[in-house]
Amino acid sequence: MWTLLFSVFVFALYVTAVVFSVRAAQTARTPQGAVGWVVFLLSAPFFAVPMYLFLGHHRFRGYRIARQESERVVEGIKTFADYSKPDPASMSINPRPFEFLAHLPVSRGNGAQLLIDGQATFDAIFEAIDAAKSYVLIQFYIIRDDALGQKLQEKLIEASKRGVHVRFMTDAVGSYGLPTQYLETMQEAGIDVADPRQQRGPNFRFQLNYRNHRKTVIIDGETGFIGGHNVGVEYLGEDPHFGHWRDTHLKMTGHVVRQLQLIFSEDWHWAHDEDLIDHLDWAGSVSEQDMNALLVATGPGDDTETGAMMFFSAIAEAKERLWIASPYFVPDIDIMTALQHAAMRGVDVRILVPEVIDHRLPWLAAFAYFDEVRDCGARVFRYTDGFMHQKVFVVDDTLMAVGTTNLDNRSFRLNFEAMALFFDTRAAHDVEQMLLADFEASFELTRSLSQQPAHIRFGAPLARLFAPIL
Repeated sequence: MWTLLFSVFVFALYVTAVVFSVRAAQTARTPQGAVGWVVFLLSAPFFAVPMYLFLGHHRFRGYRIARQESERVVEGIKTFADYSKPDPASMSINPRPFEFLAHLPVSRGNGAQLLIDGQATFDAIFEAIDAAKSYVLIQFYIIRDDALGQKLQEKLIEASKRGVHVRFMTDAVGSYGLPTQYLETMQEAGIDVADPRQQRGPNFRFQLNYRNHRKTVIIDGETGFIGGHNVGVEYLGEDPHFGHWRDTHLKMTGHVVRQLQLIFSEDWHWAHDEDLIDHLDWAGSVSEQDMNALLVATGPGDDTETGAMMFFSAIAEAKERLWIASPYFVPDIDIMTALQHAAMRGVDVRILVPEVIDHRLPWLAAFAYFDEVRDCGARVFRYTDGFMHQKVFVVDDTLMAVGTTNLDNRSFRLNFEAMALFFDTRAAHDVEQMLLADFEASFELTRSLSQQPAHIRFGAPLARLFAPIL
């Protein structure tokens, strides 16, 4: 009897593996991913079938209904943008690919202030929360119940007691260790919390490979923050292992804040099943800096490969300079080719990555790509003054971006991300000066992979095999 049951189980398992293989071949976002899943499923179904249930989803079904709920706001932003279109003479970079990906227009009337490292970032965020009059929208990938997390909680509770409507959201995986009591304390103070442990949807438990990696703070629809910082004392440089934590956030004003607010509204609709559109200020004011800007949000709920295409569009526009800072460098084939081509065109291509390790597999995989870009003329710099976590790029003297997107497959295809793009020489100059200081705290990689220590020389090609799921 038990032999028969086991035989039936094995047969069903192999049938399931075949069905999943067909699905992987039809839906995988990359050919490498499709081949990897098919081989794994058919050769080791006992391990592969359970893993596919959790990691093998290639599209985040149902998420885009949030955009449908907010279409009237999108149309309103577009209509208003007709009166705030940038002067074509001020746009030496073609914005149309970025507008296509964002489903939003570039607009004038925006302001940007770089916030370098954690102290400046959280001082500015806490100051803005203290000044909030109507509402605070806040979302971080990671929130810890440490000194910084408790101070954030305290500031939000104080705002709620003043009559400010606070809405709080975090990611279930990123904030896995956040105690339930942390959330309950805020709820008891009147804060609306999208509990990550109660995400809607019967398939949520099978979608753990997707992460909402965005870090968003919005105050009254007037001031917005985006960048690489999460909420934990390590982001203030207080972790003894990492030491100085090099990261960048951006404080924004103007129309781009309402675009960021729209993205938060969509995330909130999915996580909390509530439509915020009629509860937020969509008019707002403009900035005297009068910069051209656009908020590009990307993720696995999109029909196109928005994450990779945003980087591809920026690389293609570069004529003189392309500097990218990212903690991880595991690009897909298209981005790798675009970087090589830019370098061969004579563009000053520089890739800034950390020397310090936080996640060993992507850190190791990056060495398998460095030779290819360096052989075409690109330069690779390794940051040594602590750990570098910023997600920043600058193109020529006219475009800069700060946000949450890493230069790796996870950010391109598995995470919900957002980048603020400013088409302005002043903003680009600020990022240039910041990155020049970072290059001074780095060394340029000159050794090829064959000259690296044995654990890198042999480990990097193996780690690269996992690039489709890193």
